[in-house]
Amino acid sequence: MASERQAHWQGVYTTKGSDALSWFQPSPEPSLRMMDALGIKAPANLIDVGGGASTLVDELLARGFKVTVLDIAEAALAVSRERLGEAAKAVEWLVADITTWRPDRVYQIWHDRAVFHFLTDARDRERYIAALKAGLAPGGAAIFATFAEDGPERCSGLPVMRYSADALATELGPDFALAHHARETHLTPWGSEQSFTWAGFRRVA
Repeated sequence: MASERQAHWQGVYTTKGSDALSWFQPSPEPSLRMMDALGIKAPANLIDVGGGASTLVDELLARGFKVTVLDIAEAALAVSRERLGEAAKAVEWLVADITTWRPDRVYQIWHDRAVFHFLTDARDRERYIAALKAGLAPGGAAIFATFAEDGPERCSGLPVMRYSADALATELGPDFALAHHARETHLTPWGSEQSFTWAGFRRVA
């Protein structure tokens, strides 16, 4: 399953430009707003799960964060490395499937705008949450963006899960306290609307 997932996403990024994908954002403003709402400030260790070709890493480096970007597709990370040029050396780049990966350090911030809603198998979600618990420090912040309850049922040819902030809190369990949430109407590159749920949590245990 993991190898099939990796082949799928590698294919997506090698056959399409990153700015032609439905989740493309010219600016990562929703992520930055959530970080500001949670009072997150540099310097801190942050991991962007499924960060791929996102421009969030550019903004985080400019703000002084220590950044790790994890993605299942090497082709996605290559887009960001090329865009950043020399600045890419300041980033830790990891090619991994989050459902089988285990962190070798702890982070103060965990950010995921791209991955969790694709985990339709409960066992994959359990493995993801195990990685989250292993990698996020007590008191640390976890930021998730998923398709909202009225969002699309499929993305990139795959079925997805849809969540409210409360449903996300239930999925993560009692170790994570919901601190802030918001809705976003994301406009795709071709002009259609997608509803997203944004939720910020603090790890309490």
